[in-house]
Amino acid sequence: MKDDDFLEVRGGQLVDARGRAVPLRGYNIGGFLNMENFLTGFPSTESLQTDAMKRALGDERYALFFDRFVDAYFSDDDARYLAGLGMNHVRIPVNYRHFEDDDRPFDIQESGLARLDAVIATAERHGLYSIIDLHALPGCQNMDWHSNNPTHHAMFWRHRHFQDRVVHLWERFADRYKGRAAVAGYNIMNEPGDAGGLRIKPFYDRVVAAVRAIDPDHVIFLDGNRYGTEFTAFDSADPYPNTVYAVHDYKTPGMVFGGPYPGVTRGVYVDRAHIEQTFLERTAFMRRTGTPIWVGEFGPVFAGDPAREDDKYRMLSDQLDLYAAHGASWSLWAYKDIGGQGLVHAAADSPWMGRIGPVIEKKARLGVDSWATTDASIRHIMAPIEAVFAEEYPDFDPFPFGQKRWIQTLVRSIVLAEPMAGDYERCFRGVGDAEAVALADSFRYDRCVERRRLADLIAAKTGAKRA
Repeated sequence: MKDDDFLEVRGGQLVDARGRAVPLRGYNIGGFLNMENFLTGFPSTESLQTDAMKRALGDERYALFFDRFVDAYFSDDDARYLAGLGMNHVRIPVNYRHFEDDDRPFDIQESGLARLDAVIATAERHGLYSIIDLHALPGCQNMDWHSNNPTHHAMFWRHRHFQDRVVHLWERFADRYKGRAAVAGYNIMNEPGDAGGLRIKPFYDRVVAAVRAIDPDHVIFLDGNRYGTEFTAFDSADPYPNTVYAVHDYKTPGMVFGGPYPGVTRGVYVDRAHIEQTFLERTAFMRRTGTPIWVGEFGPVFAGDPAREDDKYRMLSDQLDLYAAHGASWSLWAYKDIGGQGLVHAAADSPWMGRIGPVIEKKARLGVDSWATTDASIRHIMAPIEAVFAEEYPDFDPFPFGQKRWIQTLVRSIVLAEPMAGDYERCFRGVGDAEAVALADSFRYDRCVERRRLADLIAAKTGAKRA
């Protein structure tokens, strides 16, 4: 990749320096610089997981593990594999905690930047652009675990302090990566959850101006509100120059609780026509303004009912065909995990899966982690709570996804999940240096299992030739 291979927005497309259209095809490589419970198996939030492992391993052995884990999770083998499937970019989700401590705000850590440098360089060696995605922000920009939120309140929108820190962090990113063509652009914030809808545009105005003052060249990617699905906040103004508005496009049949496809999930009949209708609704702003469409996240979860796998592959195929028909770029979620969704995953007999097996079983039994489990085994808990709310608070419709999702977040992702950090800690007691390395190496590409059918489908859609 050459220094003049910068991407830019031109005429409703992403183009390279020679004016050639570059539709982005790629994968999110979440799970290491932003860790999520369903990807690597811990309960609750990344912070609770880190604290639990440090209590069990000690700071030095945890550092040994984590450094090895980062190297193992995305290496040259992984980048080469993705390029071989026709991918041309990776989206790199990052947690601000790798760059700044809460007790030392505005003090950006070189160690975190060096880790990010290494990932970008690995992708570049294999012809992959990188999009830096700030996935977890100080104060938490949305209500869920993937922003490392220990509550169900997005405090980022209420406190200028948190916003100042994010602007400062993006200024550092912009200064470090200006002139780096291997970086396709900056995804300022993953899945904003601004409940009032009045703060997101002023903040974007501010952070875009700050980045542009340092780096006028890179594309900026902006997720819509309500977790990347709503763009009404931008209707009253012209689009920012050289900017892509990013939509997320998960479908209910693809979720772990999903029903048949075509068919009914949670009272809604979903088929190809319905998928296209919701896609057109979510991308109306981009099509009206003539800006490129990038689906920053989408993809089915395969864990659960094996009988539904055919349906999920059929749905994914329809989505990819739809994106191609509308000239949309895309980035699947997520590349690597412990078996629920990833293109590759840690082997069932790996040291990692052996160590955390009791937690995985308990999470499934208690319905913890809404992305990887259902509440089928705890309906005796959930149903009475839902019934009380339906009767006593019939008009209660909390942002972003309503009453039942709000209850699920509180009970499953917080009340039942947080105490399980103790179970997770016990999994790592007695681990020595050699085993810590072996645990991290469970995520090496050559020790992972490929989801072959998924890889074949992706290669068929991109036209890549598989060995």
